[in-house]
Amino acid sequence: MDLYREEILDHYKHPRHAGKSVCSNSAHADNPLCGDDAYVYITVKNGKVLHATHVTQGCAISVASASMLLEKIQGMAVDAVLKLKPQDITDMLGTTLTPSRLKCALLPLETVQKALVR
Repeated sequence: MDLYREEILDHYKHPRHAGKSVCSNSAHADNPLCGDDAYVYITVKNGKVLHATHVTQGCAISVASASMLLEKIQGMAVDAVLKLKPQDITDMLGTTLTPSRLKCALLPLETVQKALVR
């Protein structure tokens, strides 16, 4: 499969749930080796993700991963989000990633889970 397949490029060019929002939980993480930077803003109510947004800057993989992940977690139980694994992200992206690209893809998951354990 092509690394920059259409869906990845679409999420990169038109990220879903993008922007800063009022929230109950937030976190920031970055990957200084490649310059990716992610902020997430999550509102939790009754143990579920009520609303989540992100501000992600970086390569197509990190931005697309954030967009797809934030789309996926809307309405999910916090416990289920905390159980998401790297394989869930690569399955969501639908492509095989090199180790350096895997770090880009996992940055949004790291940031979301960091926000939810605070």
